[in-house]
Amino acid sequence: MSAPLFTFDNSYALMEGMSVAWQPATVPAPRWLYLNRPLAEELGLDAEALASDDGLAVFAGNRVPEGATPIAQAYAGHQFGGFSPQLGDGRALLLGEVIDCQGQRRDIAFKGSGRTPFSRGGDGKAAVGPVLREVLISEAMHALGIPTTRSLAAVATGETIRRERPLPGAILTRVAASHIRVGSFQFFAARNDTERVRQLAEHAIGRHDPVLVGREDRYLAFYEAVVQRQARLVAQWMSIGFIHGVMNTDNMTISGETIDYGPCAFLEAYDPETVFSSIDTHGRYAFGNQPGIAQWNLARLAETLLPLFNTDDGQAVAAATRVLDGFGERFDRHWLNLHRLKLGLRGEPANDEADRALVNNLLRLMHEHRVDFTLGFRRLSAVLRGAPQDWLALWGDSQAAAGEWLGRWQQRLTAQGEPAHEVAARMDATNPLFIPRNHLVENALDAASESGDLRPFERLLAIVTDPYTERSEDASAAQPGTPEQTQGYRTFCGT
Repeated sequence: MSAPLFTFDNSYALMEGMSVAWQPATVPAPRWLYLNRPLAEELGLDAEALASDDGLAVFAGNRVPEGATPIAQAYAGHQFGGFSPQLGDGRALLLGEVIDCQGQRRDIAFKGSGRTPFSRGGDGKAAVGPVLREVLISEAMHALGIPTTRSLAAVATGETIRRERPLPGAILTRVAASHIRVGSFQFFAARNDTERVRQLAEHAIGRHDPVLVGREDRYLAFYEAVVQRQARLVAQWMSIGFIHGVMNTDNMTISGETIDYGPCAFLEAYDPETVFSSIDTHGRYAFGNQPGIAQWNLARLAETLLPLFNTDDGQAVAAATRVLDGFGERFDRHWLNLHRLKLGLRGEPANDEADRALVNNLLRLMHEHRVDFTLGFRRLSAVLRGAPQDWLALWGDSQAAAGEWLGRWQQRLTAQGEPAHEVAARMDATNPLFIPRNHLVENALDAASESGDLRPFERLLAIVTDPYTERSEDASAAQPGTPEQTQGYRTFCGT
């Protein structure tokens, strides 16, 4: 008898009231779209066994693997500011948990595996395009060093699903440090079930902050750890021009991983008011609003945990406020340090204000002159190698203003006293050349959806998972889209 594909070690499924046992829907004609062999090995799985017909049947939902206890998780959430007391996994199932090669617990979950009790009228399905978008963006984010859920597998189902038009169906297998969200706590808080909030907090502490287990102040310390993780995560998003697009509280993880790659995209011409999501009609989740929204979401988490902080309401609110008020300082510190790295600057407290002004001046100029965010940073290293023309070319007729800023930056670097080639190499290891350019993503997804041609997807995936290495054969993939491709660009949630 062959060995099981997964060695599950489930814990969340044992928590009564937080999930519903459920089975994935079977599908008629599964076929492979993608299998992430390196991730499989990282998880301690046999990639060859996963690639077999048995593996395909599992990833299609047609066979539940040995040891799995599939569940649909319950959670609530604020969606665009409005509270829904019950959301939950409407098209997802947690298949089980595994312990990876580093001893870390990881969730294995389906997305698009059919209706659940939380579907609220939806079909519970996913289409090839949104599934492959999540593969592309999540794996690009991982290559960029951003905490993120990962994509283990994608399988076409042989079904046609209905959205604005008929689309080929697919299922994604997602890997996460956990799927516990701010909305998970809101689910029980909305029902005034403080004991379940406590149980969930104890579970989350044991999973994500085990050093806090048993501490008298563990709940407040746990909240502070979540605030810290989210401050760092959103600063990282801002440093690479990533727009999440749907920062609802049910899409903010306790682990500090990026989750849910629906209406997400990357900036091209720098503009903090950029919105790509078709459903964000008022710009709530615009690029520049992301830090404030993260803090707002964390305030909602604090509200659920107040009874655990202190039995005195006033003292509980005061303690939560102290932690929450620290978000801005934490975010600013991470943001400054990340942008210093992008400019090749060594951080010294005495230079904080001057360096912040230097970064903000560059961003202001990039906004004013619609300079590409990624190339605006990446091409700076060439200036240090004596070839400023490529960077200056980004500014068109505004090279005088750019040149003035360039002089201040070079003066700051000179004061560091480091060899220019060392600074340039460090910058190239920080500033990506390749991101998932929106027009390239759409081209790849269209080819896969319309004609079943996976070659553009596979090529783009190879490019964005090696984002820092300059390659002449991929030079066109580093270029922004044309005005026709970028004007009015919108992404969709795929549900």
